[in-house]
Amino acid sequence: MGPTVDSSPPLSPPSEKSVLRKMHRAARAEHVASLPQGMRALVLNRPPAPVAEMMPEGLTIGLYAPVGDEAPAFGWARWLSEHDRRIALPWFAAKDSAMEFREWGNPFDEEQLTIGPWGALQPLADAKPVVPAIVVVPLIAFTAEGHRLGQGGGHYDRWLEANPDVPAIGLAWDCQLADSLPVEPHDRILDAIVTPTRIYEGEI
Repeated sequence: MGPTVDSSPPLSPPSEKSVLRKMHRAARAEHVASLPQGMRALVLNRPPAPVAEMMPEGLTIGLYAPVGDEAPAFGWARWLSEHDRRIALPWFAAKDSAMEFREWGNPFDEEQLTIGPWGALQPLADAKPVVPAIVVVPLIAFTAEGHRLGQGGGHYDRWLEANPDVPAIGLAWDCQLADSLPVEPHDRILDAIVTPTRIYEGEI
């Protein structure tokens, strides 16, 4: 008797992405839980030199407030602020509002942040709106070629589409590397992805 053939149709890219998100979230959670607390504080505490060189002094850099097991970004925020870069974070007026960036004047003071509509820390409502020169984005999975699997809300996809000249760099744990990911027309290839052990060059 021959092998059983799966006659079910292939998943559409959105459905496949949903399945992959669940799988990669679980793998990421397991990886982060295995890290000693002291090590978590040390990894990704500053951008590697080649990436820092992509962010000249005086620029505004868009970062993100990590939620759950996302790769920590506040170490970068503090280092960049100490080295003459301004920091901005995503900001939402409401859940149905478009994502924008607002300045975080002092990345050593989290009291300048409040919990936004999506549960992430964000600048206060009176913070200055800005368009960062470079954005650092969270992700659930990535490929060595620079493809990104996001949370599924499309906030970064829409922002990057509206700001096509702004380079985007992913920040991730090593375990988030995938051999391949489904790609849709709106998906943007990242310029680079940084993990605790290496830099993957996408569009650079």
